[in-house]
Amino acid sequence: MKKQVSLATNSQTPTSSVINLPELALIAITFIWGGTFLVVHNAVTASGPLAFVAARFAIAAAICSLICRGQLLKLTKAEFVAGVAIGVAIFGGYTLQTYGLMFISSSKSAFITAFYVPIVPLVQWLVFKQRPHPAVWVAVVVAFVGLVLLTGTDGLTMGLGKGELITAVGAIAIALEIILVSRVAASLNILRVTIVQLATASLTALLLMPVLGEAPPPLSKTFVFSVIALGCASALIQYVMNWAQKRISATKATLIYAGEPVWAGVIGRLAGERLPAMAIVGGILIIAAGILSEWRPKKASSASSDTEAELTQ
Repeated sequence: MKKQVSLATNSQTPTSSVINLPELALIAITFIWGGTFLVVHNAVTASGPLAFVAARFAIAAAICSLICRGQLLKLTKAEFVAGVAIGVAIFGGYTLQTYGLMFISSSKSAFITAFYVPIVPLVQWLVFKQRPHPAVWVAVVVAFVGLVLLTGTDGLTMGLGKGELITAVGAIAIALEIILVSRVAASLNILRVTIVQLATASLTALLLMPVLGEAPPPLSKTFVFSVIALGCASALIQYVMNWAQKRISATKATLIYAGEPVWAGVIGRLAGERLPAMAIVGGILIIAAGILSEWRPKKASSASSDTEAELTQ
């Protein structure tokens, strides 16, 4: 039987349950990612979605360009194409999610956005013919149930209104971003691809503003603070995503990203929001799903190895 090839460059199967550096890095940026949700929710009161996305990613691209001066002079065609493709996916995910928040509650948005959890392995299987291990499918289900519990009963009221549809399409864009990053990170320069993708997301939003009739926002304190804070966060998040997904699979990365609502709930609690008991249960399920995704029975693994050895003789 043909052995499944991982999207990550590190093709060795983990033999230890200890969390490695790429996983810790993704957990850290997922915490930051979850913390930005409140900032975005407040920012849309002072700016249109396109202007906010354009300013946010322009700052992120500028930060990366200043830190990595001279990198773009070595930009290759493959890196440019990959960066543009990922940038368009980033633009779609962040812009549509921001638009959706203008029509639906944050809990419903979190639940619908969570569709990217099962979408990633599904797309990998259907498009790239990379069938996941059965444990991954179970972990995806567990993570999804955890997300349902985490978002509460309001998240279960899923009408097909404008906000719901926009957010669902945004979730697909997020899934595509994760898959694209995993497929190109192994062979391309991470710094240059990151700069191009951030600039692409910003430029796409800026160019669409006059097309969709969105006026530039006033330079209020809320807008300026929000775009600077989230610009810095976006630069860090996108670079760490590219770096870490060069070393672990897209499915495993997706399950770590599923912890975003957990961190958002914790930060919300610190800000004065009450975290229901069922939300805590949901958070535990999401953490359990991450562990389950890497679980492999020793006997089954040994039997599989023996069978492969016999076939090669």
